[in-house]
Amino acid sequence: MNVIKKENVIKKGKDIRKLGVIKKIKLVLLLLILIIAYCYSLIIGYLPDQIILFEGEKLDIPSFFGINFSMEDEYGVIETSSNISESISEDIGVSKMNVNLFNQLSIKDIDVSILPKTTVIPVGNLAGVKLYTNGVLVVGMSEIQGEDNKIYKPYEKTGIEEGDTIIAVNNQTIHSTEDLISCVNNSLGNEVEIDFVRDNESLQCSMTPVKTQDEEYKLGLWVRDSAAGVGTVTFYEPESKTFAALGHGIVDIDTKQLINISSGEFVTTKILNIQKGEKGEPGRMQGTIDNQPNIGTIYKNTKFGIYGKVDNLLPLNLNNSKEMEVALRDEIHTGKATILATLENGKTQEYDIEIKKIFKENNYDNKSMQIKIVDEDLLEKTGGIIQGMSGSPIIQDGKFIGAVTHVLVNNPQEGYAVFGDIMIKQLKSIE
Repeated sequence: MNVIKKENVIKKGKDIRKLGVIKKIKLVLLLLILIIAYCYSLIIGYLPDQIILFEGEKLDIPSFFGINFSMEDEYGVIETSSNISESISEDIGVSKMNVNLFNQLSIKDIDVSILPKTTVIPVGNLAGVKLYTNGVLVVGMSEIQGEDNKIYKPYEKTGIEEGDTIIAVNNQTIHSTEDLISCVNNSLGNEVEIDFVRDNESLQCSMTPVKTQDEEYKLGLWVRDSAAGVGTVTFYEPESKTFAALGHGIVDIDTKQLINISSGEFVTTKILNIQKGEKGEPGRMQGTIDNQPNIGTIYKNTKFGIYGKVDNLLPLNLNNSKEMEVALRDEIHTGKATILATLENGKTQEYDIEIKKIFKENNYDNKSMQIKIVDEDLLEKTGGIIQGMSGSPIIQDGKFIGAVTHVLVNNPQEGYAVFGDIMIKQLKSIE
């Protein structure tokens, strides 16, 4: 009897251990499934809604097991593949690429635009920039001393933050700081409804203005409705009469965010001073933009530069014989190249540089290439890359390949540049 009971106990113990092993296996499998599902979600989230390519350019999308791509146009399916990193840009126009799982479950559609090979005239002229915001940008907050000598914070617990853009007060559209001041004073201290935008999301809050000893009503918000500076015009595209400049976006000095603009002006500038760059202290060009002839209208401020229409070609001193093709990034190589830059009023010159590194897969920021200034004349005048040279076009093998964007603070002779094809795609996507 004792032997039987002992055998039953042993068997029961084995069954318990077996169940424990099965539970562990199930847990591991569940964890594995969750990891795989997470990986798929990351891949799907990585896929853009729109892709712009040049004729003959390779579409580079990473493959993943089970994810397939099919290209379709008005005639039907062109190609179905698990890896579509080949040249699909033979036909100019717009196609649709469907992304699916195991050729069964459709995940999303991606618009693919194929652009013809583009020619531009590299410019290199220094110019002034004036930007005007959509609404007014909140750049700071401060306490207010009321007429009763008490301290107030009307903005507190309202949800509004630095970097937000106020677009309306009590349903009245705000175009400028003057508009905001007028609306707040007209409230006579009554609560106001404020519409504002954050990361393209429309939000709303209520705020009660405070009356000061100067008999003005205030919200305690510091705002700005414009920005100005100098930079270099990168290229002019004759076909669309558009221009690109800077190679990087203009950000607010306080919030460090890209300024959301309603409009802008590009004007000529007079160089007042050039401060030579040194290690740890980037140089800069100072210029005046007041009462200068207009070049064009800015309609877009992006992280890859600013873009607009040219209204007055004369100040650009364009040489139509210098029109050249925009290089595909596969055509760019390390080694010798040149940039166009203006260091004296009305005088644009070509200077030697070296392309040290190329980051061909980079489509997400404006650090596509690492470059080095090697021209002795340019180094003597500027010490390397200085503020104001952003946007200077880069030419290699008779083609436009990109624009200067950044300087390395600890080595002003070196910096970064953005691919020319990225700038063209930005230009074409916002015409």
